[in-house]
Order: sequence, then C-alpha cells, then structure tokens
Amino acid sequence: MRLVALSGSLRARSSNGAVLRSALAFFDGPATTADIAALPHFNPDLDGEGATPPEPVAALRATVAAADALLVVSPEYAHGIPGALKNALDWLVSSGECVDKPVAVITASPFPTGGDHANAQLREVLRMMTGQVVMDACREIPAIGPKIDPTTERVTDEATLNDLRTALHALTTAAAATGPAPTAEATTTA
Repeated sequence: MRLVALSGSLRARSSNGAVLRSALAFFDGPATTADIAALPHFNPDLDGEGATPPEPVAALRATVAAADALLVVSPEYAHGIPGALKNALDWLVSSGECVDKPVAVITASPFPTGGDHANAQLREVLRMMTGQVVMDACREIPAIGPKIDPTTERVTDEATLNDLRTALHALTTAAAATGPAPTAEATTTA
C-alpha cells in the first residue's frame, strides 16, 4: 500500500508538519510527502486539451496517481484552506488522480477549534473531486502547540498520538477495501 501526504503548510518548522510526520510513523509502508511549494498558480490556460502541464504539476499528478490513499494535514488560515494547498488541489481537479481514492483530512490549530473550518472545506473540496473521504480518519486537533516536542518536532501528547494512530488505521483499512491504485503500465495500456 502506498500513501501520499499533502501538507497545507510550507513552513519548515510547522506544527502541522510535526503532525504529518507523527501520523506517518503509524503507517507501515511506503509514504511520500508531495512537494506543493514549486507549483505555479493554477491557470487552466497552462493545462488545456493537448497541453503539457508544467513539470511540478506533472510530478504532483504522478505522485498522487501512484498512491493508494491520501493523507491531507493542514492548518487553517483565515477560517479556510491555505492558498498553497488549495492551489495544489485545483491542479488535481480535472485530471482525475483523486477519483475514488481514500482520503484522510487532519487539521491542527493553536486555537481551541482544531481548524474546523478548514477541515470541513477540505472534505467538501475532496468530495467534489470524487475522493473517498474516510470520516473515521478525519481529525481536528485543537491547541496543538504544547502537544509537540520542539526538539524532535513530533507530537508527544498520548491522546493525540492515539487519535493519529486510529486515523491512519481507518485510512489504511479503507484503502485495503478499495484495492491498489493502478500501476503506470496498467494506465497506459488500458
């Protein structure tokens, strides 16, 4: 089983990055964190019929297409999805890599809400993209700051770690039920 993670934060020492790394520690298989920092601003003129998408877009699409499941971990900015993450999702809307793919959405916030606005918006966007949002794998983590060890940049709070463990279990169970993503050979010969 192959997992691809998307981080909604571009910060080097992001608390959401710590959540992502901590969650991936519970995944027993190959996992890749997709790089969304180099993506150009979404512009359908760069991706029209017969056009070759920009290299960072093609790389993102190939990475997501090869995944059996997606893990999206994100902060909330101004009660919404961070622009860089929304941009990445916009590049995936019409190309089909997320269709029927099991997805977990985890938001973490320094505030008591746990990023509930961004979590709900991400789930809605991913459903519209026909991703299979696994509700048992979605989490909102409030007051994240003291739950992270600043030295290791990992979550140390046992309740939060248990939440991440159960979220990853729900995601991998859903992915196992869905079956593996098609290989590059299968998609080119079909």
